[in-house]
Amino acid sequence: MAVAQLRKIYQLKITLVGSKPPIWRRILVTDDITLDKFHLILQIAMGWTNSHLHQFISNGQFYGIKDDDFGFDMDIKNEEDYKLNHLLKSEKDILIYEYDFGDGWEHKVLLEKITPFNIDNKLPSCIKGKRACPPEDCGGIWGYAGLIETLNSPDDPEYESMVEWLGGKFDPEAFNIKETNKILSEYIR
Repeated sequence: MAVAQLRKIYQLKITLVGSKPPIWRRILVTDDITLDKFHLILQIAMGWTNSHLHQFISNGQFYGIKDDDFGFDMDIKNEEDYKLNHLLKSEKDILIYEYDFGDGWEHKVLLEKITPFNIDNKLPSCIKGKRACPPEDCGGIWGYAGLIETLNSPDDPEYESMVEWLGGKFDPEAFNIKETNKILSEYIR
């Protein structure tokens, strides 16, 4: 007789690689969520707008959405066919989530803790985080560093155009966990 696999809760720390000081989120999700849904949770938790392509990388294998417009054939597995627990099995396991291939936002996803499933947990949820998500299309980690440098120098000739491009002031330290969880709570599980 086969034993049914019990659902688990994964506590994950997502860190934007190269961000200094670090930009990160700690989230709770079920272990059996498919990668396509996990992608949307990452978008919400980090603060991205889901405007670009993405992929997951684990043990040299790529998972995502095939895009024939790239002009080259990559061995990419369909993310809808894989669950998070196929890639992360034990505490301390890591996978990479890459968003926006032009800007190259790389996220380290660390499985910090595995706990038994509890129906009382509101999932998915963000339990902690630090700093604002960089604005979309700002040029990757290096462009973001330059943007912050410009915003910290009101006398910089590009200051006004950067504030206008952003649509107003930008606080790199801001992270609103309540707003993030409100959006996550509206997410269809």
